[in-house]
Amino acid sequence: MALKIRRRARLRRKEASDFLRRLADEFGMAVPADEVLLDEAEAGPHRLLLRENEAIGLFLNGDVIPTIRGLLAFPATKRAVTVDMGAVRFIYNGADVMAPGIVDADAGIRVADVVWIRDEKNGRPLAVGRAIMDGPTMAREEKGKAIETIHHVGDEIWRLGEEEP
Repeated sequence: MALKIRRRARLRRKEASDFLRRLADEFGMAVPADEVLLDEAEAGPHRLLLRENEAIGLFLNGDVIPTIRGLLAFPATKRAVTVDMGAVRFIYNGADVMAPGIVDADAGIRVADVVWIRDEKNGRPLAVGRAIMDGPTMAREEKGKAIETIHHVGDEIWRLGEEEP
């Protein structure tokens, strides 16, 4: 069953600009603080940051993190982890990211940071997750889990952006 957006509430301008500033500071995302109003909404167990009808952010333990659609609309410049094409299929299916599949990682990533994962060929976002290793370690390590996946292409949050038939 698909998620439905419920309890949608308009954010005050100050709150909205605070969330956008945090996305810019932590991920390097340039979401324009223009006249487009932002809403907070619930969808199943998730709390989302909506810009028009697009879920650009996800609230997680008091933080706001980007969704894949948010990353596609407003490309991030920080906290990126690049994986080889062999890992894409697994990540697309929701698997956690294993260190051997990582070809590059932002050196500023620390353990427990939320990061975004992209493929090496197209640089397109595939998933968002929590780092289990720091950036330099995950890029160098030959075994073990490096990132716990929180949200990925094809999951219920991603499918919110697809029109119902």
